[in-house]
Formats: sequence, structure tokens, C-alpha cells
Amino acid sequence: MRSILVTSALPYANGPIHIGHLVEYLQTDIWVRFQKLRGNRAIYICADDTHGTSITISARAQGCSEEEFIAEMSEAHQRDFAGFDIEFDNYGSTHSQENRAHCTTLWKALRDAGMVVEKEIEQLFDVEAETFLADRFVRGTCPNCNSTNQPGDNCGNCGATYSPAELIDPVSTLSKSRPEIRKAVHLFVQIEQLHDFLEDWTQSGALQTESANYVKNYFLHEPLQDWDISRPGPYFGFEIPDSPGNYWYVWFDAPIGYMASTTQWCQANKESFDDWWRSPDAEIHHFIGKDIQYFHTLFWPAMLKTAGFSLPTKVHIHGFLTFDGEKMSKSKGTFIRASNYLKHLDPAYLRYYYATKLSHKIDDLDLNREEFAARINSDLVGKVVNLASRTAKFVAGTGLSAEYPEDGGLFAEAAAQGDAIAEAYEHCDYSRAMRLIMELADKANPYIEQNAPWELRKDPAKGKQLQDVCSVGLNLFRQLAIYLAPVLPQLAKQSGDLLDAPVVSWDDAKTPLTGTAVNKFKHMMQRVDPKNIEAMIEESREEASTAHRDTDVSPVDSDEALKAEPIAPEITIDDFAKVDLRVARVLAAEDVPDARKLIKLTLGLGGEERRTVFAGIKQAYDDPKQLVGRLVVCVANLAPRKMKFGTSEGMVVASGPGGKEIFLLSPDSGAQPGQRVH
Repeated sequence: MRSILVTSALPYANGPIHIGHLVEYLQTDIWVRFQKLRGNRAIYICADDTHGTSITISARAQGCSEEEFIAEMSEAHQRDFAGFDIEFDNYGSTHSQENRAHCTTLWKALRDAGMVVEKEIEQLFDVEAETFLADRFVRGTCPNCNSTNQPGDNCGNCGATYSPAELIDPVSTLSKSRPEIRKAVHLFVQIEQLHDFLEDWTQSGALQTESANYVKNYFLHEPLQDWDISRPGPYFGFEIPDSPGNYWYVWFDAPIGYMASTTQWCQANKESFDDWWRSPDAEIHHFIGKDIQYFHTLFWPAMLKTAGFSLPTKVHIHGFLTFDGEKMSKSKGTFIRASNYLKHLDPAYLRYYYATKLSHKIDDLDLNREEFAARINSDLVGKVVNLASRTAKFVAGTGLSAEYPEDGGLFAEAAAQGDAIAEAYEHCDYSRAMRLIMELADKANPYIEQNAPWELRKDPAKGKQLQDVCSVGLNLFRQLAIYLAPVLPQLAKQSGDLLDAPVVSWDDAKTPLTGTAVNKFKHMMQRVDPKNIEAMIEESREEASTAHRDTDVSPVDSDEALKAEPIAPEITIDDFAKVDLRVARVLAAEDVPDARKLIKLTLGLGGEERRTVFAGIKQAYDDPKQLVGRLVVCVANLAPRKMKFGTSEGMVVASGPGGKEIFLLSPDSGAQPGQRVH
């Protein structure tokens, strides 16, 4: 039996849970439920992330203290999670004495290791609000990829990390004014001292391949950046014991919150904290979004290593959620709160739909409303529940057959598939697990169709045959319910209630039930009504139209670029239509020897369609390999041009004056190679 401690990233206590957040918590809950069903000892630990200036601002707006505000938000978060059958073994708060104690322990270790230095830095200060600006209160243009309206710590588009002062054209979200730069003393952790360790650990298999390759780029050229770990007061958080007036930055105490929440669980269950965080016999698994992998794969292991705690066994990283192929939008009503969803739709729908989309890769997930309804109605209602609803009522009085009937090998085949389904769950490849389960459902339903119990019941002489057919159908249904139990715990419970056989183990799927009573069938799941989806979206849209949007800041952009290169003469729509712009993926990128400006790109436009493009972007992209996998926009119908180094079959679209200031344009998440840019 394995001992497994599992965490999700701590939700920030400054707002409600929405369906984008739920990708992570459902992914984690499914994995933990699976481990428990397999007989492993797994505990799911989480907490609210509660510190920072934004908490103070929100508390003031509501006329309460920070402590009152975060307590109310914690109740709301836990209520929403419970509504989606997400079960935590302990749900704590980073604003706890346990967290303060662990922060002090790790901080002392970093100090003793000589990894902490003081620097006077330039920091953004909001003159109107009279406060230094936390990262979350600054929006501007990313200094790495030029994406606009990005927060002050890391870019949601390219993943780059930076300080708020490095943003281009920063704007305060508090006053909507342009902040000024002031100097302040900050404390930094020099993780470069652990360069070799971090490089080895990130490539050790603890990360997914995509994440390991992403992090590897940080070790190739420059030293690892020092980590700014403090903020000057006033600041809602823990004051640093040996640096009065300075507070630990929220990203320091947030992951330590995993340890604090574990401590609370250990105290409640008379367990040893060290058995989980200092034992080679315990596994630690973190589930996080791709936007915070930098912190969890560099800073966090550096802290743990220095303080002598166990390192994560695995960091499971997932992508973002899009809705109908676009980013979630408040104005379109697709930025949906968890509580709003629960008013209109069954949480089991979302649990299953996400499971069909989640794999072991870091791809984004798209919630397409039509596919959502079709999958639930076809898979869950039409294939799984259908087995029980069409058979149970015929044997409610007689029960299951005393011996399991001949079924053509259906039960045995499904039992044999248990290992493959389990392996898919183990590796977080839920989409594969769902496919394998539905393949079994596709084989089970024809058996019921062919044997037609509704016809058999008309002939009293065929009572035994009717019982046998229904016994097979209900056992096949129970197998599916067991395999789906991590995803659909309520369906598993309903199957247990129906057949007087609670689902307690994965191995329950290996042995059929015989001779047991069958209770009266109760409705298990309704079909998705598209009207309910539209009602949910409309309600979200109406809420957004009246809600205050802290992040809706109009950037103050310079006109220097426009002056340097004025807008070209007017053209007609027919002129523009001649240019065929297509989304393409960079399949390969390599340096061109003896070429001062060129990089050779191999672009994929979907299927086997390829283009070789020589792009003059070498000065802007020192390492061509960083472009591999990225989506770009290319001119697909440009006449081939013979060059000294080969034939260029198109052009990639970029902005900037040239030299190092060239910025490749990328489509929004959800775009696919081959799609035309209109």
C-alpha cells in the first residue's frame, strides 16, 4: 500500500471559484478517489491562499477586517467544492499559526544556507492609492512577448516571469493611474546556488516532458534569477522575524500552506508530520496549472531541499480552460462561477466532461456547449445508466440469478480491461480511461438490445431467461460504475444502493454479483437540456454586466511605434482577401550557418502540409528551439522565394522595428493549425 499526499494549488481568497478553477480540483479529486479505490492511503490537502494587498483592498471595500473577509471566502470556496463532490481530507488557510511556524522554519534554513541577500530595488508606487503595488495590482505589456494586459509577476501568454517595474506601460488596477517608480529594500533568495541540483531534479522524471523541456531553457544561458521574497508594509501577511517592516511575499507562504494544512490533518488524526514530509516512504504529488509551474518547479523544490524536506514525487501540470474555442469571457457569459453552474446543471456532467478531456499532457481544454450535451446524453445517459434503467425493474422482486449466466465473455473481458483503465487513471490520462470504459459500454448495450428483456417479460415461461439477461445487464452496469467511480462518485453510490453492494474497491469489478436482491430503480441521471446551459450563460452574462471589474484597465500605450512607421495607404477588402493568413505550428527551428538574421522554420499547417520559411528573427530569438511547438501566423500563399540558403515558402507574421525588437504574433488559445486568419 502506497502512502500518498496530494495537493492542488491553493485558490486565492480574493474571489469565488469558477469553472476554470475546477479543471484542477476535479482532476486532483479524481486521482485521489482512484488511489483510495485501489487500496492506497491517499490524503488530499488544500487551503485558501489568503495574503497580499488585494485581500486588504477587498476587505476595505466590504467594510470588514481581512480576517473576516478570508473566513467568509473560505466558507464559499469549500461550499462550491463540496457541490462538485470534491473531498478534501483537510482544508486550511495560509493565515494560520501552523503556516507561520513552517514559514519561520524554512526561512531560517535559507538564511543559514547563506541564500538570502538584501537589495534596494525600484518598485511601482501608486501615488493616488498611497501604496506600493503588489504584482496583482499592476497590468501592462509583457517585456518578453509584448502581450498586453498582463499581471505584474508572470505572463499568461508566454509564461515569462518578471518584476512589475519591468512591465511596459504599467497601470495600477487600484486607481487606474500610471504608477511611479520608488526605491525600497527587498529580500531575495539566490536559487542559483542550487543550479546543479535544480537542473538534475527537473529532468529526473518528476515533471511531464513538456514541463521539463520548458524549465530546461532556464538553465541554458543565464544564471537563475534571484527570487524577490519580501514586500514592504503595509501588507497583509506574516512579518519577517529578522527583517522588521518587511513581509513574506504571498508566493513564499502559499506553497508552505501545503505543509501547514498537513500539520492540521496530522494533529486531528494523531499522525506524524515527518511521516509525510520527511519520509522516503511517502509520495508527494502536486497538481497545478501551467501558469505557475515556474514557482513549483524551481523556487519550491529549492526551499524544500535547503530545509531538508521531501521533494515532490511528481508535479502534474494541466492547461487552461476555453469555452467554445475562446477564452472565458465575462461579457459573453462564459466566465461561469461554480455556484452559478450548480444552479442549472448536475455537477456530474462537468466531472465527466473534464475527464474526457484531461490527458497526461499540458494541453488546454475546451468546453464546447454542444459537445458537452452530446457526450453526457450519449455516454452517461444513453450507454451507462441505460443498462440499469432497462433491466432493474424486471428483477426488483426476484433479485439476481444464483449463478452468473453465460454472457458471451462480456463480464470477463471488462474485468480484464481493469488494469489498462487503472493504468490510464494512474498516469492522469483520464481521456483514455473514459474511452476504454465507453468501449465496454458499447459492447454491453447490444447484449440488452438483442435479448430484449421488455419482450421476455411478456412470456411467463421465460422468467428464468429474463432474470439471467437482467443479471448480466446489471453486473455490466456495476462494472462500469466501479470504473467510473473516481469520476462519478454519486453514480457509484446509486449502483451500490440499487444492488445492495457498495463500491469499496477497484477489484469489485472482477467478480459478478449473484443471488442478491435488487432494489427499486430510482432515477439516476437526466439528459442535458441545452436550455439550462443557455440559462446559465445568460445569468453569468447579466452578473458580469453589473459587476465591478478590477482588472479591466485600459493600457496607456505610447504612440512612438505609430510615428516611426505610419499606417500604409488604404486598401480594399478585395486586396486584403488575396493574402491567405493561416495558423501554423513550428515543428522545427534551426540556426542558419553564415546567416546573420535568419532562422529556418518548418511550419505545420495540419496533417502533412508543411512550409519551409526563412525568417529574419535570429537577433530576437537567440535559441531557435524555444519556438518549437509554438503557434504562429504565416502567409501561406506567398510565392516561393529562392535564397542563398534554400527556398522560403512563406512568411511568419511579426511586429516590431527589427533587430532584437521583433515579436512573433500568436493566435489565441484554442486555435488550430490550418485555420484561416480572417
